[in-house]
Amino acid sequence: MIFKNRREAGRLLGKELSERLFKNGYDVEKAVVIGLLRGGVPVAYEVATALKVPLDVAIVKKIGAPNQEELAIGAVVDGKTPKIYLNQTLLSNIGVSDGYINRIKEIKLGEIREKEKFYRSERKRIDVYGKIVIVVDDGIATGASIAVVVGALKEEKPEKIIIAVPVASAYTLKELEGAVDDVVVLSAPEEFHTVGEFYSDFSQTDDGEVITLLKKAELNRVVSD
Repeated sequence: MIFKNRREAGRLLGKELSERLFKNGYDVEKAVVIGLLRGGVPVAYEVATALKVPLDVAIVKKIGAPNQEELAIGAVVDGKTPKIYLNQTLLSNIGVSDGYINRIKEIKLGEIREKEKFYRSERKRIDVYGKIVIVVDDGIATGASIAVVVGALKEEKPEKIIIAVPVASAYTLKELEGAVDDVVVLSAPEEFHTVGEFYSDFSQTDDGEVITLLKKAELNRVVSD
């Protein structure tokens, strides 16, 4: 399955989620959509619009290998307590020191906190206690980013956590399924290299688009209420 762009993928995912939540008897009024920054936000916006529920953003920073920044060996996210996910297989293969991990973790947390101020401005993070949290990204390759977000969310005690993505690696999906209450995915190919190969337009989502969509989602909620 090839998606035209993130917005189209989000609309298709929102339709699938609407049907799945209704079929499984979920109380949609308790749902909150969390989009992973930045590419996950356009997808999450369409999902939140389809379900008519609040939208928030998870600010995640990947941890690159020493001298190979593009090789993600883990990810870090800030929340009530900072969370870090590490790919232990990669770590053992390339030999990364604890000192490097701790140093990069603190750098990334500093960057995340600055981004929090930039994206949220005066808006507070949505309280997910007792909620049905739907974690949305534009796709899942290694699963590092979404795994660390799920780990952080669990500490905030939501009623349920659902991962929802347009496309995911079949291998990674199997690893994630046991970590959450439900997984909704439109396509899970065995042959998977990058998320971008499943989109006709996978151009970068910029900061302006993220802020616009977050404000628009908030306005949509005020109007619908």
